[in-house]
Amino acid sequence: MSLPTSTAADLLEGFPFPFSHDSYRYSTNVEPARSPVATPVGQWGASVVTVDSEYHRELAERAVLLERDPSRYGVLPHMEVACWDAMLVLLRELASARPDAFHLDVVDAEGPTYRWRNDLLGIEQTFVVGRRETLPAEPLAWACQQVQEDVVLLDQRSGELYGDAGVVTFAADWSFGFDLGMTFLEIHGPVPRVHAEGVIPRAREFILRLQPGQVYRRTNWTLTVGRRLDVATETYPEWGPDRAMVLHVDDDAFGHLVHLRVEVQHLLRLPESGAVMFLIRTHLLPLADIARVPAWRERTAAVLTELPQDMADYKGIAAYRSRAAAWLRDCTSTTTPAPASPSALAPEESR
Repeated sequence: MSLPTSTAADLLEGFPFPFSHDSYRYSTNVEPARSPVATPVGQWGASVVTVDSEYHRELAERAVLLERDPSRYGVLPHMEVACWDAMLVLLRELASARPDAFHLDVVDAEGPTYRWRNDLLGIEQTFVVGRRETLPAEPLAWACQQVQEDVVLLDQRSGELYGDAGVVTFAADWSFGFDLGMTFLEIHGPVPRVHAEGVIPRAREFILRLQPGQVYRRTNWTLTVGRRLDVATETYPEWGPDRAMVLHVDDDAFGHLVHLRVEVQHLLRLPESGAVMFLIRTHLLPLADIARVPAWRERTAAVLTELPQDMADYKGIAAYRSRAAAWLRDCTSTTTPAPASPSALAPEESR
C-alpha cells in the first residue's frame, strides 16, 4: 500500500475534529447546522455541503464503485417525488457553498424549469422538475454525481422512519443495499450501547419532529487504514486484512497509514415531499497530521486509550487502537501549522 506524502492544505484546515472531551460515548450530539466551528488550524461547518480539493477524485471513485456495485444506489418506487426534492436542495446547497463554481437559475416558474451549471465538471443542464427525460440520469443519481456527500432519504409514515432511497458509496462498515427499506431502529440494530442507553430512540424522536427549513448536524468517527473511503461491508475482504497488517509496519508507516475518519452528518426535512435527507460527508486525516496539532494529538490519544472495549470492537479498531494511542503520545512532531488561505478549486483541476 502506497503512503501519502502530504495532506492538501485545505483538507487540514477544514478537518472536523470530532472530540470535545478526553473520553467518547455515543450520543445524539446534534446541533444547528451552518455555524462555522473554529479549530487550531482553520474552521469547518459553514455550509451543508462542502467542496474541497478531493472533489474530482472522490466523484470519480463514486462512479467506479457504482459501476462495479449498483446496489450502492437504490430508490423504492414511492420515493420519486422525494428524489426530485432532494436533487433541488442539493443543487441549491452547492450554489450556496460555492457560488463561484455552481449556478442554479429559474428559467420558467410555470414548469418549473431550471438551468444548472457546474463549472468544476463542465456541466450545463436545463431541466423541468418532474420530467425525467430532461435529465441525463435519475434525479438523485444525477445530483450525487456532483456532491461528495453520501445521501440517504428517510420516508416518514405511520410514525416510523424508513431508509427508502439513497446513494451510499463510502459507507463505514455497513451496507446500504442490505439496509434499503429498513426502519431507522433496524438500521442501527448492531450498534452497541445505543439502544440500552436510549440514544437511537431519542435520535428517532428528534428526526420525527424535524420541521421543513430546519437543518442539524452531528459528527461520528472511527479509524481506518489507508486513505480509503469505501470500507463498506461488501468490500471487507479488500480492506479487512489491513487491520492486522498495520500492526507490523514501522512507526513512520503506521502514522501515515492510520487515519482518523470523521463523518459530518446533516439532517434536513425536504420542503415538498416531507422526507428527511441524511447527508454523510467523510473526511480522512492521517495520524501523522493529527500529531502536528498538539491539542488534537493529546485528545485523540486520550480518547483511544479510554474507549470501552465493546465500542472499539464495533468500530473495528480494537487490534490497533492501543498502538495508535501510544504512537500519538510518543510522537515528537509538535508544530502546529499556521492557518492558510482556503484552497481554491479551479475547473481545470479535474486532471
